[in-house]
Amino acid sequence: MSFNSSRIDSRCERSALVRGALSVARRAHAGQFRQTGCDEIPFIEHLLAVGELLAGQNYPDEVLAAGLLHDVAEHAEVEPESLRGRFGDEVVELVEALTEDPTIPDYKERKKEHRERVATAGPNAQAIFAADKTTNVAVLREAYEILGEAVDEDLPVSLDAKILVWEFDLEMLFANSPDTALVEGFAEEMVALWGQRADGEQASLC
Repeated sequence: MSFNSSRIDSRCERSALVRGALSVARRAHAGQFRQTGCDEIPFIEHLLAVGELLAGQNYPDEVLAAGLLHDVAEHAEVEPESLRGRFGDEVVELVEALTEDPTIPDYKERKKEHRERVATAGPNAQAIFAADKTTNVAVLREAYEILGEAVDEDLPVSLDAKILVWEFDLEMLFANSPDTALVEGFAEEMVALWGQRADGEQASLC
């Protein structure tokens, strides 16, 4: 997913909270990579993309900081409680809401529990959740453009399973945060992905 970090850079200049969150995220995810479906990217690029979406909608510093930190517990084994002294209660509560429960082994069940928790965590948690999903779908769409259905081979779960979970995520967001730009952006990415798959199926029949 191509993006620039101009909004993040600007917010870092104005906010010690955002600047600190980005610094912690960079250290926590140093050397980590995310699978895109056809390649891998430095983990921090995903967090910067999430932050750019949030900054673009003028979410407050606490939400932007939590967006940058939302994967530190799940993927870098940083205890959210260790962030409280530096970033405050709101940021920690958002990070906790955005962290999946690792004790639930089944993919769909784990995503369902997380979705239900975000649904009760309020609009700021839902905004980060929507930004996260939007960036994930956008990255997968780029991989799908190259590999088509073969993108399945490099995903930890099937493409069908991923899309089904995202559809449920989008349904939850429409129910709890309707008419918000980030949810609409997520929906647009999903519609584009559905279109890519439909075009691919049509082409395979020719």
